[in-house]
Amino acid sequence: MTVNSEETTGATITMAAGVADRGRVVDHTFARNGEPGTPRLAWFVDGLTRAMRDEGYDLIDEPGPTVQVVLHLLDTDNPKPYRRKNAPTFVCALGYLPETPTDLLRTGYPFLVRGLANLAVLLSDSPAGPVASFVTLEQGTYRVDHEGDDDKFFAAVLERVEPLATSRLVIANEFLPDLPEALWSGDAQTEQIGRAGERLGALDLLPAAFPIEEILSERDLRHVKLLYGIGGLSYGNVSARRLPPTESGWGPEFWMSASGVDKSNLREIGRDVLLVKGYEPARDSIILSIPPDVKPNRVSVDAIEHWMIYREHPEVNAILHVHAWIEGTPATEINYPCGTVELATSVAELVRQASDPSRAVVGQKNHGLTITGHSLDEIFARIDGRIVRAVPMD
Repeated sequence: MTVNSEETTGATITMAAGVADRGRVVDHTFARNGEPGTPRLAWFVDGLTRAMRDEGYDLIDEPGPTVQVVLHLLDTDNPKPYRRKNAPTFVCALGYLPETPTDLLRTGYPFLVRGLANLAVLLSDSPAGPVASFVTLEQGTYRVDHEGDDDKFFAAVLERVEPLATSRLVIANEFLPDLPEALWSGDAQTEQIGRAGERLGALDLLPAAFPIEEILSERDLRHVKLLYGIGGLSYGNVSARRLPPTESGWGPEFWMSASGVDKSNLREIGRDVLLVKGYEPARDSIILSIPPDVKPNRVSVDAIEHWMIYREHPEVNAILHVHAWIEGTPATEINYPCGTVELATSVAELVRQASDPSRAVVGQKNHGLTITGHSLDEIFARIDGRIVRAVPMD
């Protein structure tokens, strides 16, 4: 849905609203949804429940819009979705597989998507004992192995779940149809963004997204797009500071690729590439300037991260994010979800620590790279021959 309001400038703001823009949750609350279909899954859910209660979480009888975490129990033979009423609710899908998957991403990602979850944790039994395998929306995969002590195992599982479950998404978009006419066809910076997208495609750095349109019903697909603030599932993004540098009332202005579009063909202003005017903390929204009479796409969920970097480092004029790696790259300690304040803050801290923040290469754990530069062309010149597609998983 859209919500229109008038700002003091007289311009009309159109807010991309939906599930993602609703109220807050009650911290340290959780609920269970569904019934365990196997004794092994019951053991796993009961153990995780104990670990959460030991850490001060309150178990709520029924999942609702104010619950912070929902443990959604999946029948892996016939997984069903949990349709939350409030986007800040974190849904952790739990399932049981008799054997540990050899290709965890291919096996686990459909369970994550079909469950409409933020994270999937799949219990399986290996010759050495139980294994909890994790799959994230960003295609991260990792595992926790049982080493003989139930309490330590469930505490270790919770240690990997909790930082993700308590992170805060900034994915609401507000669109101002006030883009100057001179920019309706873009500028030199948007041309750079277009070239960057083409180079990503040529370097095979745009991994094929999972075909969620084939996995989900039309109803659930609409729910996912509202829930996560996306136009579709795609990976990687590029941005460039507006030049000469321009400040709005919300911070530094920069151009950025849209969510869910073909990154190798970034052409149309307002749909493929958007002008970010900044961040509005009172509404937890990214403010965007678009041409009139354009039906916009949402900006990339990483806009909050790029905004933090541009605000702190005026010498940074471009940022590239790819699902790839460069050996020896320092990385964030926790694999926070994309679009969260926590991930943005962690990445910004690593950029700050770099010997030259204007030319930094930092890693996002189990995810990819954020690279700053003086221009996108300069970034590609620096990484040529150094970058590999395989992201190390921990």
